[in-house]
Amino acid sequence: MAKKRPQTKPAKAGNTGQAQVTNGEIPVVGAREPCPCGSGRRYKACHGRAASHAVTELVQRPFEGLPGECDWVALRELVPAATVPLTLKGGLPDGVPSVTLATVLPMAWPALRRDDGSVLVALQNDSSSGDLARDLADTLERALVAEPGTPVAPRRVPAEGPRLQDLLDADSDFSPVVHSGFEFWIPESADNSNPEVTASLERANAAAIPTVKLTGVDSAYWCETPDKNHLRWVMPHPEEKLLDALARLQAAGTSSLGPDTRLVGSFRAHGLMVPVWDLPTSMTAEDCEKPAAAFAERLAAALASDAPLTLDERRARGGLTNRQVTLS
Repeated sequence: MAKKRPQTKPAKAGNTGQAQVTNGEIPVVGAREPCPCGSGRRYKACHGRAASHAVTELVQRPFEGLPGECDWVALRELVPAATVPLTLKGGLPDGVPSVTLATVLPMAWPALRRDDGSVLVALQNDSSSGDLARDLADTLERALVAEPGTPVAPRRVPAEGPRLQDLLDADSDFSPVVHSGFEFWIPESADNSNPEVTASLERANAAAIPTVKLTGVDSAYWCETPDKNHLRWVMPHPEEKLLDALARLQAAGTSSLGPDTRLVGSFRAHGLMVPVWDLPTSMTAEDCEKPAAAFAERLAAALASDAPLTLDERRARGGLTNRQVTLS
């Protein structure tokens, strides 16, 4: 027979051993701790239910509705070192001269407020919930009020709160600048004597894969690896429609980017598809520009077709689907 659980007495108002309710808000505590509301139940069985639901409910397209959704995905998953100036709704707060999105920051800081008050927010940090846009918005809000010269620490994000879409200007430009290394971490006028930052910079530079953003098409990134180069292209089209279009081009023999190049598959990331091409080591990012632009025209024509797939096209589609990987 199952044992009865001992009854937990409601917390006394004067008990300082647990978080207290302030301003009508229930603070976040450990799952097995008494709920700060004083109900006598554990947090996970009381007000922690909503927080638990928020953590497990995955938002498939966290960057949907933001300018440059495809580039947000690329900077989150593909690009080692890049920065983008961000524009806030209503402008910048007093004492904050700029807000910049960065792929990563030293020591994996979620954000940093520099000595001059400017803010850097990292995109590639771990997410504490199922909504990356909410996690990043929480980090951004805390960075805006942090003391100058201090990093922002990670934390479990509350279940309710704004998302990036609530904080950023939807009409602003989103133009990533890809860097060859992470020297952007340290302003030219800064003291470079911090050994932890210096060591983190050296490790990050050593691990970075050379990456270049193409200029003639949107959200396509060339990268160099020891054995071969690649082009990874984040596309905004609905997955089923895009797979059909790629299959049409594959069956017609027009899915490559030139001699010795090959469309090898794709992966999903944050609700979008990212086709990937293998390239010879001799093919630079500049060499990809014209073939990529020509491919974009062929893809547009294939996307416009509503004709049923032929047998060869269905076979090609099956091959593409079998080689698809989900990253997030």
